Amino acid sequence: MSNPPKKSLGRGLSNLIGGGVNKPEAPAAKPASAPAAAAHVAPVPPSLVISEIALGAIVPNARQPRRDFDDAAVKELSESIRSEGLMQPIVVRKVSTGYELIAGERRWRAFKLLGQKTIPARVVEASDATSAVLALVENLQRQDLNPVDEAVGVASLMKDFNLTQDAVADRLGKPRASIANLVRLLSLESEVLGFLRKGQISEGHAKVLLGLAEPAQRILVARKIVEKGLSVRATEAEVKVMSAKKNGDRKAKEKTVLADLQKRLSSHFSTEVAVVRQGKKGSIEITFKTDDELARLLEKIGVQL
Repeated sequence: MSNPPKKSLGRGLSNLIGGGVNKPEAPAAKPASAPAAAAHVAPVPPSLVISEIALGAIVPNARQPRRDFDDAAVKELSESIRSEGLMQPIVVRKVSTGYELIAGERRWRAFKLLGQKTIPARVVEASDATSAVLALVENLQRQDLNPVDEAVGVASLMKDFNLTQDAVADRLGKPRASIANLVRLLSLESEVLGFLRKGQISEGHAKVLLGLAEPAQRILVARKIVEKGLSVRATEAEVKVMSAKKNGDRKAKEKTVLADLQKRLSSHFSTEVAVVRQGKKGSIEITFKTDDELARLLEKIGVQL
């Protein structure tokens, strides 16, 4: 089942790195009647200059959140570039070994598939943290990034650069609650995450599964979703039934344990004993009928009158 298209983020890639990724427009020509004057052209910022860079000098971003690249999609993109040309240059930063991709890995792969030697690119200055953020933003703005890779990217930002959920939310232009929900997905089992990564279950399904405490239960329900094509609402019903059964089993087990404890205590004191539970608290009531029996019980406990 496919994930719904994602909306564009509040802070686009162009806002984060300054300017758009297209070539700057040429200045408008002055009217012929304007008096002659010394030409003054503002210098183009280095980050807006488009250069031809050798494909072999470029390496992928180590913090690229996308783990899977669809070969068919890359081939389709290469054919589009062959017929229409490259509509948007890639974005790279200078590193010790050459250049590292920030945005446009599929375009870079498509150019390699076409057998090209160079590719139009914009070179920007970016720290490791900024490069990671920009790579994630570029992918988040494309609708086919799966929730697991998105969550891994967000978690990596938080771990590698000691960022809070609030800081990541601000940098990515997303609500903090959305960031928190993404990170929670990574607590699911690897099999469930595999279903989510492949689109066999949706992010909505995954959030419902998080309501189950037992890993085995989450895996069992996830398999049912895949096998039976359960909707999110049907999954909620399944989880509710399973949780109720789990609670019933727990209460039945507690009742059996209390009954056994009462029996053992009654035998130990040779009188009726009641164990009362109220949540995590409770009390033990020992019955006696005469003063002599009370004295016997106190002696048994080790208390002297």
